[in-house]
Amino acid sequence: MASGTLYTYPGNFRAYKALIAAQYAGASVKVSPDFVFGETNKSDDFLKKFPLGKVPAFESSKGQCITESNAIAFYVANAQLRGQTDEQKAQVLQWLSFADNEILPAACTWVFPCLGIMKQDKQALKRAKDDVKAALEVLNKYLLNNTYLVGERVTLADIGVACTLLHLYQYVLDPAFRKDFGNVNRWFTTIINQPQAKAVIGDFKMCDKEAEPKEPAKQQQQQQQKKEGGKKEQGGKKQKQAAKEPEPPAKEEEEEEAPIVETGFVMDSFKKVYSNEEETVSIPWFWERFEPENYSIWFGEYKYNEELTKVFMSCNLITGMFQRLDRMRKFSFASVCLFGTDNDSTISGVWVWQGQDLAFERSEDTKIDYESYAWTKLDPSKEETKKLVNSYFAWTATDKKGRKFNQGKIFK
Repeated sequence: MASGTLYTYPGNFRAYKALIAAQYAGASVKVSPDFVFGETNKSDDFLKKFPLGKVPAFESSKGQCITESNAIAFYVANAQLRGQTDEQKAQVLQWLSFADNEILPAACTWVFPCLGIMKQDKQALKRAKDDVKAALEVLNKYLLNNTYLVGERVTLADIGVACTLLHLYQYVLDPAFRKDFGNVNRWFTTIINQPQAKAVIGDFKMCDKEAEPKEPAKQQQQQQQKKEGGKKEQGGKKQKQAAKEPEPPAKEEEEEEAPIVETGFVMDSFKKVYSNEEETVSIPWFWERFEPENYSIWFGEYKYNEELTKVFMSCNLITGMFQRLDRMRKFSFASVCLFGTDNDSTISGVWVWQGQDLAFERSEDTKIDYESYAWTKLDPSKEETKKLVNSYFAWTATDKKGRKFNQGKIFK
């Protein structure tokens, strides 16, 4: 029976997976009472055990340190939760990956603005709602003839998917939206009302109305500081009687993310050529029109290749990043490739965007994944850059250690 300490903050749905699994398995898992998010996880002692500084993080009574919520839940679970046969174990992994890659990115895009964690992007929100609907349709169809996701009893698949859906049901899936997903609603209600789940989550209430977006806390603080600063300044001056002209409305972030200047190289035109023509046509087209004064080329290498396991999971990692970068599509293009095989693979890619800076840093919404990559700005005038770009665009590249191309994904 597993035992140890879980480091997390209150209400972390990712940590719920491990805590509920522990309830089923009878594992002795205690949540660190002294953990303070933003302080404890940045301390030297914590970073020695968990270098990424992320939670949930688990330290077993034997000193084994484990990160990633699915891995922690798997460690503290029992055989029933993990799957009794190889087929069931594979199905459990399948549904956990489904939750992380098909539900979670869209859920964060939809819910986080309602919690004031990030600013809402209207275009990304529309896509997120469509993605959530598509995922629920898959679940609803499957659950028409199945009580649980794997076998005839609760497994980690049910726990993981239900926990990933928690914030959606709590904040945005109003009765009108969820009415078409009766099978999912039935299954979700069953899972979260199990005694083991209620012991962790408590009583759960589905939302009656879709939550409205809130201004991110950082921006609220800045606005408050401006107001306070304005009051102090006015305190030493007489109020002017003349009415001031109203300030122009703030630009939507979509405008801020638009191309910086009108140029001869049109990104949409290149994307159409790339999609509809052979590389023998599209790549020369790119170089004939590319404008180094207005666009830049970057090489991104995933930092944690040693943690990559199954190829399909690594590919889902790339897909998840792309889904969270919707606002960059209008001025960016990328070819990201996976090299090697299961448990011996790397991820890297060539990115092109308008502007000379690192585009991810232009918005808080696009910073989620980029720090997991090492970024190098390439010189388009060099022949070695052209060879690298051509090989990634044509999917003929190998990685630095000679691993062969396995598969690639295009951001466009």
